[in-house]
Amino acid sequence: MTASSTSLFDSSFVIADTSARLRARSGIVVAQWQRAVSARQITTCPVVKLELFHTARDANAVEAIEVEERAFRSIPITRSVQNAAIGAVRELARRGGGYHRVSLPDVLIAAAAQDVGADVLHYDRHFDRLAEVLHFRSIWLAPAGSLS
Repeated sequence: MTASSTSLFDSSFVIADTSARLRARSGIVVAQWQRAVSARQITTCPVVKLELFHTARDANAVEAIEVEERAFRSIPITRSVQNAAIGAVRELARRGGGYHRVSLPDVLIAAAAQDVGADVLHYDRHFDRLAEVLHFRSIWLAPAGSLS
């Protein structure tokens, strides 16, 4: 991850995975996250929104997530995204040893990023594996193991 004084990373925009979104308010990354949000570098997609809904405790929390989501451009899950996701899992399976067993939401998020030329901001090792078979850059929010 390349940090600068104006943004969290050196990409024009990223899809922020749920793993990053849930940790973005951590003390060590909060200022950089806010700069990236202000620079409109952070995008979302329906899969991230659904995962965030899943973490909500009640209807009020779901509503708060919906309000927050409106601040981000949403990348669609199109038929081409679905086909790319299927192809990615197929390619990982060819590598053997259960290498294809990655989170299905992560596959869709990575394929959506590829579809629009975005990178993926995350805190989840699956994206490194997916970047081997899809065209996007895997960007860790913080070094693995440094956030809870």
